Amino acid sequence: MEISILGSGSWSTAIAVVLAEKHDVLMYTRSLADAHSINEDHINSKYFPDINLPKNIRATTDISELFSNKYIVNGIPTQAIRSVLITITDYVKKDHIFINLSKGLELDTHYRISEIFREVLGDVIFAVLSGPTHAEELIHKMPTAIVCASDDENLAKEIQLMFATDYFRVYRSTDVVGVELGGAIKNILALSIGMLTGLGYGDNSKAALITRGVHEMNKFAINFGADPVTINGLAGIGDLIVTATSLHSRNNRAGILLGQGMSLDEVVKEINMVVEGIPTTKAVYEKAKEKNIELPITNEIYKVLFEDKSPDESVDELMGRNLKSEF
Repeated sequence: MEISILGSGSWSTAIAVVLAEKHDVLMYTRSLADAHSINEDHINSKYFPDINLPKNIRATTDISELFSNKYIVNGIPTQAIRSVLITITDYVKKDHIFINLSKGLELDTHYRISEIFREVLGDVIFAVLSGPTHAEELIHKMPTAIVCASDDENLAKEIQLMFATDYFRVYRSTDVVGVELGGAIKNILALSIGMLTGLGYGDNSKAALITRGVHEMNKFAINFGADPVTINGLAGIGDLIVTATSLHSRNNRAGILLGQGMSLDEVVKEINMVVEGIPTTKAVYEKAKEKNIELPITNEIYKVLFEDKSPDESVDELMGRNLKSEF
């Protein structure tokens, strides 16, 4: 069986390597040079120039070619998903199965990714893969665990078997809302942990922020129907740990630079890749405000990103809040 991947970034490429253990893989890229490099040299020179890709991975610049396959894996960044989906509506059939890799909320609508898919494409078959997964480690086949969520548990089982290898362990869930929201909100908290590092604070500060951040993740997600067990699993706490503590994480690195005094524009230029926590902070802040959900950490990160508040002032604000019971 051949499986299609919409996108050729670092995470799409790592997932392609996983899938190539059992299946042929077709990746979509907009770049003719990248397609040639993957097809002829078996290298994704932009992201992993030192990794030889399996020969059963090929690339195309013709997006319509992807839809000759039943399974379509989405690796397009969240804020670009809608515009790409609009271009493929004529190719999508009722039996196509979409498996999403991206994380975050859409900036303008505050939609989860499954909601974007269903608004643009109608009643599509949809599943999401999310968890503590750095492409830079998975590409080297380091042991990794992830969760697959679908409203249809049988589909989740099917995808579980499709992806599972001896180094890539897949759990399953029917809590799509929880998995999607966990994967989105943890990026905000990773920014905040990075800021503490940039400010020079230590382990006490980070442990406190992570713990209160998990409380904030649960508070937000439960308001939209998520199961708290999901937030306490791979898609929530698991993903938060890896994103908040590793320099592989763009969100963590962006937070460090902000803590060191860089402006948001300077940070975006320095990272030079999508930092999903930035638009997600805005979307979660606005959605929480609309629903009257108190999210102190998110509120302060929003003010640092979009109102030029200094990270030092935000720490003071959080520490100076009225004293209360932990729960």
